[in-house]
Amino acid sequence: MPSPLNTRSSPPASRDCGSPEHGMHRRLFLEGSLAAGVASMGSFAGLFSAQAAAEAVQRQGKKCILLWLCGAPSQFETWDPKPGTETAGPFGAIPTAVPGVHISELMPQCAGILDKLAVIRSMKTEPSEHFQGIDVLTRGDAPRPPFTRPILGSVVAQQLGQLDSPVPQFVLLDPCPEGNEFKAFKAGNWAGWLGAEYGPVRAGGEYAIPDILRPESISEADHADREALRAFLSRKFENDQKSAAAAGYNAAFARVKGLMSCAPLFDLERLPEDDRRRYGPGAFAQHALLARHLIENGSTFVMVANGMPWDNHVFQHEMHQMLVPELDNVLFQLIHDLDERGMLDDTLVIAMGEFGRTPWLNEARGRDHFAKAWSLAMAGSGIRGGVVHGGTDERGFDVASDPVDNRQLFATIFTALGIDPTAEYDLGDLPTFHRVEGGAEPLMSLLKTG
Repeated sequence: MPSPLNTRSSPPASRDCGSPEHGMHRRLFLEGSLAAGVASMGSFAGLFSAQAAAEAVQRQGKKCILLWLCGAPSQFETWDPKPGTETAGPFGAIPTAVPGVHISELMPQCAGILDKLAVIRSMKTEPSEHFQGIDVLTRGDAPRPPFTRPILGSVVAQQLGQLDSPVPQFVLLDPCPEGNEFKAFKAGNWAGWLGAEYGPVRAGGEYAIPDILRPESISEADHADREALRAFLSRKFENDQKSAAAAGYNAAFARVKGLMSCAPLFDLERLPEDDRRRYGPGAFAQHALLARHLIENGSTFVMVANGMPWDNHVFQHEMHQMLVPELDNVLFQLIHDLDERGMLDDTLVIAMGEFGRTPWLNEARGRDHFAKAWSLAMAGSGIRGGVVHGGTDERGFDVASDPVDNRQLFATIFTALGIDPTAEYDLGDLPTFHRVEGGAEPLMSLLKTG
């Protein structure tokens, strides 16, 4: 199957933000009114021009898009089909761009670009319930109460992002912000001990961030004066208190303030209609397109959630027949666009859920939770395409070769992004924590440096 991913071109021109907030922030900065750590938004006034966007991406280096397939997709209907067995289901397997490797017939577009993807077929993890699995597979390790390990996006934002940028460094795109998949993730514990400034900016099903624009009843001059006063008082409080928490809250406020400058980045109507059509009409597809757009314009980590549609305890095959083609197209379009723009080498794309699904069907013709042997896919930054790591037995009941746990996975992700997985967190008198515990090694077979 031919691949259209062999062409490269310059990033297309992005639409100018057009907000007066840029000028306001520059004036305030030059006047010395902003708190320490709050950079001039005016310095990013040209961020959304094509050249400046490209330079910003280059300056910030590695980035990551996580397609979070909440509810847990079936490996049998995606990356690890078992044709001709009683566990296979009604769908066949098709050849891919990698000789000898087959994936589900529901994923013909990904089959054509498998030489750009790395698939792990031997994930073997512990939690088999959603909330525990989500916690471990988004943070990299099991909880150690009362300490809260930062989510992957927070670590990446802290290590690779620019905190003084008006463009949010960690964005969570979630069609149901109050949905059940992240109930345990309260506002203050996304970033854990890294601090509130590294938590995500969340946008919901309407794509745009609500209530972010300055009310028309408040003039630009009045708005600037208010901001100058707030910044002065916040800086004074921070200096008087000598509190890291106060500094963190001020930084978080400044980040939210900066969002006013770049609110148009979240407006999908500004993107070409053809792009919106290629990705598809659903929230997951449109959020994936928005993730690409945010990465192009300065975000460092974007997590695309999709509710919990993959939790198919009933009518497994009927549900996956609808869900998998959407994933196939979204992943294909995303890889295609990043490659075409020359961004794939610096952008890690991950498509995964919290575990897999059982080889057997239950009485309701659904597959239940299964953490013993499941699959995921990655591409881009630091990842060698065309690699299939590990394998399961003939019927998919267990890992047959090269098992991978959550620690090895996170060591691989961090290494692919140029982040040291062995580093310790500096937590003062608190217990010692590492980015990846237990000395886990990355999967060198998946890494270009391996």
